Amino acid sequence: MTIRPDTGPHHRVDGPPSYPPLLLGPSLGTPLSVWDQQVPLLARTHRIVRWDLPGHGGTHPDVLPPGGGVADLGQQVLALADTLGIDRFAYAGISLGGAVGIWLAAHHPDRVSSLTVVCSSARFGEPDGWHDRARDVRTHGTDSLAHASAARWFTPAFVSAPAASSLVEALRTATDPEAYARLCEALAGYDARPYLHRVTAPTLIVAGRDDPATPVAHARELADTIPGAGLVEIPGAAHLAGVEQPRPVARALAAHLAADTDDAGRHTAGLAVRRTVLGDAHVDRALARTTPLTAAFQDFITRYAWGEIWTRPGLDHRTRRCLTLTALVAQGHHAELEMHLRAALTSGDLTPGDIEEVLLQTAVYCGVPSANAAFAIADRVLAETAGSAPEE
Repeated sequence: MTIRPDTGPHHRVDGPPSYPPLLLGPSLGTPLSVWDQQVPLLARTHRIVRWDLPGHGGTHPDVLPPGGGVADLGQQVLALADTLGIDRFAYAGISLGGAVGIWLAAHHPDRVSSLTVVCSSARFGEPDGWHDRARDVRTHGTDSLAHASAARWFTPAFVSAPAASSLVEALRTATDPEAYARLCEALAGYDARPYLHRVTAPTLIVAGRDDPATPVAHARELADTIPGAGLVEIPGAAHLAGVEQPRPVARALAAHLAADTDDAGRHTAGLAVRRTVLGDAHVDRALARTTPLTAAFQDFITRYAWGEIWTRPGLDHRTRRCLTLTALVAQGHHAELEMHLRAALTSGDLTPGDIEEVLLQTAVYCGVPSANAAFAIADRVLAETAGSAPEE
């Protein structure tokens, strides 16, 4: 499902046509595959449309003419949506893709139902730096950017990972130097600060705590200025947080998208999050056991517990798991405790050491007898799940 590469952005569509649309914008130097690890979760509830920047992936370099800016990219996204028959859409973008989303939400609020801005900024530094980079890439090509870009995009612990190497290689070999230079010049002229207050769509700002390109301070400026915006900081992530920490970013985005939905949307989003937290196998078993008596209850917990509470952006899933375990220990709900312990361990969200710390905390605040029973259950679950792979 693409349009001619010389007339607009190359794109890819995932998810059923009947689902609400979600457009995903990439960062400078990366193709649309930068979103690969978020698509499986997001496509459970949305029709995903990913697009390539000019000279990146499958988009023709001349889609952005000399002197073009972020507004021109935004107009191209609107034209793409029109081509696909999409009137109103949720939007999420990384870095430059996030800047496009801010422009869209501020200048075309009737088109944007929800906005997520990942590792982006209202202004990406002084213009001189971008003009210098444009000159360098025109002279030396994109291969000269590889080392510095990798250091910005990823933490030292992740820079050699296959996912990181693949994106750096795409920058070196599959990115047009002239198009990249024009995008640098577009960033030199970008300053969203005068129109941030005009964004009315529900907005989530996602920041990588170790991001040297757009530090957390940039994210906080966005969150403080865009009315009602929320902020999620992702530990252990640099500029391409969704590549380095894919699950926390996907969950934050899924939770944000679920927050502004009707009952049917909350059920769909809740079921997706329930599967993420508890695993497909467990949820499939629970649904298969549904009876006429329990059907309404299954619908209730999917919409309310999973679609309204677990999808809220204020706490990540790891923190919610710890709180849930503590509450289950305190109330003596041993069957539920075993289920959540198993899910936390098989998903990789909590380690055995994390479980130990949570249960020691419960010994102090919930009582030694309660913690004693919980440790026995945890020991059994650990023995049964040792070496098992995640169910998801």
